[in-house]
Amino acid sequence: MSIIISKLEEQKQVNGLDFPLLVTPDNADTAQNESTFLQWVEGNKAELHDLLIKHGAVLFRGFPVGTSSLFEQMLDQTDYQNMPYVGGAAPRTQVTASRIVTANESPASETIPFHHEMAQVPTPPGYIFFYCEKASTSGGATSILHSGEICEKFFAINPEFAKKVEEQGVRYVRVMPEVTDTNSPIGRSWKETFNVQTKADAEAEMTKAGMRWEWLDDGNLKTETKVLDAIRYDEETQQKVFFNSIVAVYSGWDDARNQGRKAVTTANGDTMDDAVMAELIKQMDQNCVNFAWKPGDVLWLNNHAVLHARQPFEGERQILASISFK
Repeated sequence: MSIIISKLEEQKQVNGLDFPLLVTPDNADTAQNESTFLQWVEGNKAELHDLLIKHGAVLFRGFPVGTSSLFEQMLDQTDYQNMPYVGGAAPRTQVTASRIVTANESPASETIPFHHEMAQVPTPPGYIFFYCEKASTSGGATSILHSGEICEKFFAINPEFAKKVEEQGVRYVRVMPEVTDTNSPIGRSWKETFNVQTKADAEAEMTKAGMRWEWLDDGNLKTETKVLDAIRYDEETQQKVFFNSIVAVYSGWDDARNQGRKAVTTANGDTMDDAVMAELIKQMDQNCVNFAWKPGDVLWLNNHAVLHARQPFEGERQILASISFK
């Protein structure tokens, strides 16, 4: 059983490598037989992981992944360790008993800006996996972007500001509702965010994360993270990366409780430079890859080195997700 590399219309070249890398079945049996497909994943898991590190994103297309259960079984054939979704802001629903959840359930009209998954928590996942159960009739592309590429552009836009962000790190401030607000892209309740039922248990989780907090009169919770790195050096890919949620927070954390432009600051309390953010967002849009989902597609992302976003869409769209420590 071998790995077949194909071409994707939307892909680009980054450092001379396909981004994303498109993998297709090596024969009709792998394309049609679920057990053969799972054996193929198990037999090729080491090489597939190496390709993920090398390319940053691997898209599997044409394989018999017809259900969320098959998606989970695919991941179970790998060495990627399941990670519970604790600390994220996006509204989500648990799909399987183990490792599969819905992707961000924010309204279809909303753009989800570029981010590294859960970069606002002390221990973010190493890898993310997406599965297309149903593709939207219009729009809904997932956008992916090499973090090393955009990091270089960030320093080119304004070296002084970029250096300040690198040296100081950033804090994220967020007000969480008591009950999940699905009308907001960051409407996950504090109970679901920390996977708890009581204020005492939430406080225990926040203490472990080094956060500050304030309980508001309406039952909402105002949180402030500890200072987190915004620029990192990724040992696996040997590059400096723009590993943070700055753009996602700045341009996407707006709802009845939060104002994005005030929700991310440097360690000394300075807000982001508006001109730098405008140019950075422009550069992200110009350098990303937007690819249209097909039912059954599976996308593996190296969260250490690749940012992702979601474009608005029309019609029903069901993308499932999973995250991993390793």
